[in-house]
Order: sequence, then structure tokens, then C-alpha cells
Amino acid sequence: MRKIVIIGGVAGGMSAATRLRRLDPDANIVVLERSGFVSYANCGLPYYLGGVIAEQSSLLLQTPDSLHARFNIDVRTHAEAIEINREKHHVVVVQDGKQYLETYDALILSPGAQPIVPPIPGIERAYTLRTVEDVTRIAEALSHNPKSAVVIGGGFIGIESAENLVHRGIPTTIIEATDQLLGPLDIELASLVHEEMRHHGVNVIVSDGVKEITSDAVHLSSGQVIPADFVIAAIGVKPDISLAQACGLEIGARRGVVVNEFGQTSDSHIYAIGDVAEKFDAFDGEATLVPLANIANRQGRVAADHICGRTVRPVATIGTAIVKVFDLTVAVTGWNEKRLTAKGVDMQIIHTHPGSHAGYYPGAEQMALKLIVDKDTHKILGAQAVGKDGVDKRIDVLATAMRCDLPAPELADLELAYAPPFGSAKDPVNMLGYIAENLLTGFTENIQWHELESHQDSGWQLLDVRTQAEFHAGAIPGAMHIPLDELRSRWSELQDRRVIVYCQVGQRGHTATVLLRERGINAVNLDGGFQTWTAIQKLNRTHLTKI
Repeated sequence: MRKIVIIGGVAGGMSAATRLRRLDPDANIVVLERSGFVSYANCGLPYYLGGVIAEQSSLLLQTPDSLHARFNIDVRTHAEAIEINREKHHVVVVQDGKQYLETYDALILSPGAQPIVPPIPGIERAYTLRTVEDVTRIAEALSHNPKSAVVIGGGFIGIESAENLVHRGIPTTIIEATDQLLGPLDIELASLVHEEMRHHGVNVIVSDGVKEITSDAVHLSSGQVIPADFVIAAIGVKPDISLAQACGLEIGARRGVVVNEFGQTSDSHIYAIGDVAEKFDAFDGEATLVPLANIANRQGRVAADHICGRTVRPVATIGTAIVKVFDLTVAVTGWNEKRLTAKGVDMQIIHTHPGSHAGYYPGAEQMALKLIVDKDTHKILGAQAVGKDGVDKRIDVLATAMRCDLPAPELADLELAYAPPFGSAKDPVNMLGYIAENLLTGFTENIQWHELESHQDSGWQLLDVRTQAEFHAGAIPGAMHIPLDELRSRWSELQDRRVIVYCQVGQRGHTATVLLRERGINAVNLDGGFQTWTAIQKLNRTHLTKI
């Protein structure tokens, strides 16, 4: 009978344990969990704070007793592994004040990650949100009805924490040291998140760090002082490599445990899964850290399969993630433009603003989609989506297409479910495929919002083809105006043979661009139109030119 010891429960550890039991009914499976809870929904913790999830018990998925009854797994809570002896194949465990040895044939490390807590004066006054114990302490602090709160960190947990503090009626400020919230987004889509947060009363501060935390305020590097009776530090997480490092396992450049495609560490008898382990990036094969539960679950299964001698498919990550931001849904997959630019990738970028379903059916909501494509291979490199409805469906389709190496133009060929309440005859994903084909074959050409100024400076003429009412409501400075339906008869009024065309979201701009190119004019379409350009202006707190 082989013995497998698993250090750490929750997503990765418990997925490995239950898969092992299904594959080997006779194995001795021991799970050591240092906290009091071995199986819980840590992604739901922020929503318990806000009262969206009313009972803490709803977050608890399994208990040691239920796991033993169903799977005959020996689960020990408050059992902390403090040392691994690789030569003797045993783990030193402390439980209830007593120390003992636990031997193993195979060992799985799943200790997760630790919150990043920088050496800021007063940081001990801030709460972190990672475990059930954390949320219990926070709930106790919130029961004293703080008058103001600060969340440090504009990532996923920071956003969710700020939203749920607002749900409790607590005036909240979120502070992010970089220039935007939600770093996986590119800035033009992040601007929509900033607007939504501010719309719901969150004080958003970016490009500013925390200098000190006192009993009633957070002091910023800029000199601002933000009143705060309650502070959450959601600055990020780092792999908990203490055990692995102490026993001499290889640690990678990203400061996670190095593993192969089976989850094995530099010691073939020890596996590492979940947040503690470095992952393989699907695009460049390099090490990456993606602290998400679905990947941890998958890695747990892979490790269990390999221990039991089954054939294993390699697991690489494309980094698909989603978050709720008040009334918005924000989702990403793959690489963003910032990262690809830093790598020097020649890419084609596409912005669209489609409806969530057919516009004539009540309740359609507009979303913002961004697709990034390799110009040479036509491979989809990344996608981002922000909107109120339909975002999850589109990003999941795009993530699946990426996993299957579907070239971007072939998105047009996907046969997606359609009825007016659910989508459009040309689904937004199909439309991305049509647009990609037009651009990648050279039928049309676009430029990005951040390229507009340089084009204008070099003498390109800017043409607005929206209606008279739209133009008078606000336009890009320096634009000439000819409505699309008049362009066929008035195109000769253009004073330059190089023209940037724009409309509200890009669709009419495409039609105008084709028309002008047919007449020998070098016309390009402003990708995403006035709406994408405007999002950046709002972020920069500039004002539209009133005509």
C-alpha cells in the first residue's frame, strides 16, 4: 500500500486527494492543513464581507469528517508541516502542540500563496484577505462600524473588497501604486473600471503609494492623507515556498517551485501544485505565476494521475480570469498589449463595442471587446472584455479558440447559439473574425487611439462620419465632418490624400474607409472609434471639444 501525503488542502490539495482515491482505492492518503478549514471557497470571501453571501457556512465545501466518510481520506486540520526530510521520506508535523513524523512514498506540496505585506510603517494595522480565519477577523472588525475604509491594491481581490465594503455602506478609497486598476487590462479598458468604481462612490487613487498607516488614516507618498478606520492590504500574493526552499527543492526565477509538465519538482518523489508552483505560459513556454483556483484544481488532478501511472496531458496556462465590478463584468485571457509590446510582437489590435444580444430585443447591453492577434501567424494572443452582460460568454469562447489554436479570421466560422434574447445573427465573436480577416488580408487598415496624435502631427486629415447630432455633442479636436450617408457625394471635399476616419464605435468608419480607398485615398479607420478614444480622455480628465 503506497502512502501519499499532501501538504495543504483547498483547491489543489483536495483535488489531488479525491482524484487519488478514485484511482487507487487502497492508497493511504493523508492531508495536512495548517488552518482550521480544509475545503472552502476562498474566491467567495469578499462577498461574505459585503453580505452578498449571508452565511459563512456557505463557503465551507467539505469537512474532515465528510471527506473521510466519502473518500476515506485522513484529513488533519491545525496540522502544520514544518520540515521535509527528502532522504528519509518523512515530514515533521506539529499538531495541537505535539510534534510527530509522517512518512511518505509520494509528497504533494499545496501550501498556496501568502499575501504580500511590504515593510510600510503601520502595515500591521491592515487586514489581509486569504483564508476563512482572515474573513472572520475582518467581520469582527467591521462589526464595530468603521466610518471609512481604505483598500491598498487595485487587483482582483482589492476591487472585490472595495465593492463589498461599499455594499456595507462604508465610504471606501482604493489606492493603486501603478497608473491603473486591474493590471491585466490595457489602459483603455481599465478606464471603464475606474469610471464604474467612481460612479458607485469609490474614491480611486492611482499612481500613488502608501507611505504610512496610522490609527485613523493612510498617508500617501504624494502627501495626501486619507481617513481610514479600517484598512485591507490586497497588494498581491507570492508563492509560499518556505518548506520547499528549506528542503532544497529548485526555486525558479518567479520565486515559485519549479515543476515539470507532470507537477514533479526537482525531487521526483515530490510534486508541487497550485499557487506555490510556477506554471508554463502557453505562448512563450516561460515560467509564470497564475494564482487561480481552476488551474490549481487541474494541477492537482494531473499530479494524482502521474502518481498513479496514467498518461498525462501537459498543462500550460493562458491566464483566463474574470471579476465583477459593481454592475460590470471584466474578463481577460492571454497576453495584453502592454506585455506584447514589451516583447516586440508585431500585432493587430481590434476594438469593438457590440451589444450583448440583438439590439431590437429588450435589454441589450453594450460591451467593449479587445482582440490581439499576431500579424504573421494570425494566432490569437489575447482578449479583454468589459460590459454588463454577455462578457463571460464571449471571453470563454475566445479562450477556447486560443486553446485550440484557431486563427483569428476563423472566429467568423464559429457556429454559436443564436436567438434574439441571447445573441445576434453575427455574434460579437464572429464579428471579431470578420474584422480580423479584413485587416490581416490588407483589405482595410486601422490605427489605435494612441497613434492618432502622431498621425495628425504628420499631416493626416481627421474625418468624422457620424451624424450631425453626434458631431455636435462632442468630437475629436481637429476633425472635419462629413456624415457617412453624404460621403459618396462629398468625398472630393477632402483636402488630403491621407485620411483617418472615425465614427462612434468603428463600424461606419469601416464603411467610409472602404469607400475612400476605392477612390484612391489612403484611408485608415480609428479602431474602436470615438467611444474608445473618449474612454481615455475621461481617464485623463480632459474635456471633449464642443462644436
